[in-house]
Amino acid sequence: MGLLTNPDSPRGRSNRPEPTECAAAAAVLAARQFFSSLVVLKPEKLDSAARALVAELKPDILVSFAYGKIFGPKFLDLFPLGGINIHPSLLPKYRGPTPIPAAIINRDTETGITIQQLAAEMDSGDILVQEKLPLDGRETTASLSETVAEKAAELLPAVLMGITAGTLRARAQDHGMATYCSLIEKEDGLINWKRSVREIDAGIRAFDPWPLSWTTHGETRLFIHKAEPWLQGVSEEGIGKEPGEVLGKDKDKGILIQTGGGILAVSQLQYQGKKAMEWKAFLNGARNFLGAKLGTVEPSARN
Repeated sequence: MGLLTNPDSPRGRSNRPEPTECAAAAAVLAARQFFSSLVVLKPEKLDSAARALVAELKPDILVSFAYGKIFGPKFLDLFPLGGINIHPSLLPKYRGPTPIPAAIINRDTETGITIQQLAAEMDSGDILVQEKLPLDGRETTASLSETVAEKAAELLPAVLMGITAGTLRARAQDHGMATYCSLIEKEDGLINWKRSVREIDAGIRAFDPWPLSWTTHGETRLFIHKAEPWLQGVSEEGIGKEPGEVLGKDKDKGILIQTGGGILAVSQLQYQGKKAMEWKAFLNGARNFLGAKLGTVEPSARN
């Protein structure tokens, strides 16, 4: 049995190379004498050298989940039962690398998991199993990723047994209904305060844990970790105020910020280089914050 994962990469303030979460979990299982024969492979590329290492394991089937590399025909030929991919959306919706943030940003009421056969075109393979997951509108990418991973682990054994027994039948996707999502960049987290409060709220949740939603206070970058629409009806505080203006505070919900439509209540935030703080503690150290206008620094001056 083998685990194929990405190479160790620099992380954190120390910038020291650290293993992926999968490799770290494999090390823990090995230390506890579970899967002691599990071989962990971390190739930079899926080239002939990587194929030789995989071939030595005499594998039966390839199971992929968020690996991030393309499997070519020579690589897939190493697996007699082929390859399957776990994709966190209801394919053919949201083909691509970021289906979980896409569902949150678009404020979908449901998403799901698709286990599909690997195909030459990304996420276009026939569907083996699909299960829907309802969304309540408060998910973050972090929390929904955890839910999807747990559900996928529940679904996978039956799929593998069905493939082995030859009893599981795949169905083709409707390619005409396909939609796509793209890679997220670090600067995508910049908050446009002219957008509606629900759009901004969705972005904050979608970009948690990366790249995080951010704005500027003066010349300092300010990350918004937790927030929600302030549902108090029409507020006198918000009348005539500009998007990005800090209006005041709600004793239960946090710091109130005007948007292009509605008011956002922020409960956790962080200046760049500082610790994330709950809103009350944050205001104790930022006494000029109430009444400030956020997001006014020009792009060339952002830090």
